[in-house]
Amino acid sequence: MEIFFNISSLKKQIFEIKNSGKTVGFVPTMGALHSGHLDLVKKAKNENDFVVVSIFVNPTQFNNAVDLQKYPRMSEKDSELLEKINCDILFSPTESEMYPNEESRKNPYFLNHLDKVMEGKFRKGHFDGVAVVVAKLFEIVSPHKAYFGEKDFQQLTIIRFLNEKYLSNLNIEIIPCPTIREKDGLAMSSRNLRLSEEQRKNSVLISQTLFQAKNLRNISVSELKKWVIETIDANPFLKTEYFEIVDTQTLQNIDSWEEKNQKIGCIAVMVGEIRLIDNVFFEKF
Repeated sequence: MEIFFNISSLKKQIFEIKNSGKTVGFVPTMGALHSGHLDLVKKAKNENDFVVVSIFVNPTQFNNAVDLQKYPRMSEKDSELLEKINCDILFSPTESEMYPNEESRKNPYFLNHLDKVMEGKFRKGHFDGVAVVVAKLFEIVSPHKAYFGEKDFQQLTIIRFLNEKYLSNLNIEIIPCPTIREKDGLAMSSRNLRLSEEQRKNSVLISQTLFQAKNLRNISVSELKKWVIETIDANPFLKTEYFEIVDTQTLQNIDSWEEKNQKIGCIAVMVGEIRLIDNVFFEKF
């Protein structure tokens, strides 16, 4: 596996790879890799000749300085994991490499209000940072395919919009990948590393409640939302920040099961000071 720290040398290498007729898959990450990330890399390996993984803890998408400071950084272990699954290229830039000046941090993209709901309400500026860094990485790597997990569904929806609206000249295909879960059902996340043993044990209630909610079709949307929040908040270790049932395309709230669209329930829960997100797809009704 080759490791690149600066943009120009990586772009030169990728140009040579693509010029030789090879396909490039891309998995952007913030490190602290787990099985969910590695599944994305394996899928990319199966579908492309070369795979690039980026590790960059992007400061512009954190609206909480403490969260940024405490975000796990495990560069040596991450490199070893990528080596084991035969990743071809690791791109690990510094902050100054990605953001050489203040202007380069600003978001020039209008995200069609997809960034104003759910996560956007509670993490001001978060998706501005996501949009800027993903656009930069797409332009640097210029892959044929880019892989994203469905756990961060709102992020995935915004990246799809960004790609279609502003980056279509790059001809990148966005590949969504199902959420990878622990054996007990908890969605895999780098933030899980920060949970205490007691917090970890109680956090499984999040996914358990979502799985139950999927089968509760005999009550209204508003009643179901109320039930999910009350069920989770009854646990003293957990506090629901939001639970919304939305249209998978527009991310706008669903009022009735009769609406003819694909629906997803998205949740954010505070476990002490650690914030976990998850979701569950509902069938069309």
